[in-house]
Amino acid sequence: MTLRFSRLRLAAAACAAGAAFAAVPAHAGLFDDDQARQAILDLRTKTDSLTNQLSAAQRTILDQSNRLDQLNQQVATLRGQNEDLTNQLSILQKQQKDYYTDLDGRLKKFEPQQQTVDGVQGEVQPGETDAFNAASQQFRNGDFKGAAASFRSFISKFPQSPYQPTAQYWLGNALYAMRDYKGSTAVWQGVVKNYPQHPRAPEALLAIANNQLEQGQKAAAKKTLEQIVAQYGGSDVAQSAQSKLSQIK
Repeated sequence: MTLRFSRLRLAAAACAAGAAFAAVPAHAGLFDDDQARQAILDLRTKTDSLTNQLSAAQRTILDQSNRLDQLNQQVATLRGQNEDLTNQLSILQKQQKDYYTDLDGRLKKFEPQQQTVDGVQGEVQPGETDAFNAASQQFRNGDFKGAAASFRSFISKFPQSPYQPTAQYWLGNALYAMRDYKGSTAVWQGVVKNYPQHPRAPEALLAIANNQLEQGQKAAAKKTLEQIVAQYGGSDVAQSAQSKLSQIK
């Protein structure tokens, strides 16, 4: 009986050991599933965190892109304003230049100017040229009386003018046109006497010779023509005088 009891005890112990051995793997498998689930949860948490961070970064990039667009628009606006200001400045500078050019031109009308008249340079006072041209225009229009009066006024008003010899010469022509031979001859003689080196001097002498010929004063005309040839030889006027001399009988 003792032996049987011992065998029973051994059998029970073996069963208990077998049951204990079978229970260990089942507990270990349950523990691995929990760890995997926790790892998944941790990974999901990390993924959500990264997703949130990515979304935040995208929003930041979008905000910066919008700000960059705004800055580009502001730069474009400023560039346009700068171009407008540059154009306005150019216009103002041109207007200022035109203004001073015009002002300078206006002021010069009131200042003496160097001018060449009949090949002779001299200082012309304000108004001289206009007055001389007005008298010349009267002569060209056939208003010899008005031209004579205007030339006399000019000669009196501008005694130092470089136009003086020319004005006196044309005064003589105006008087000649009115058949005032004596008056025209006197004026032309003044040109020869006062301006012997002026280009109008030999022309004045030739005009005097023509006056003398028209009045039948052949001897006086011949003497005047000879004076031209002797004093202004080589000039075109001297050649004309020589031609007239050959025609005087």
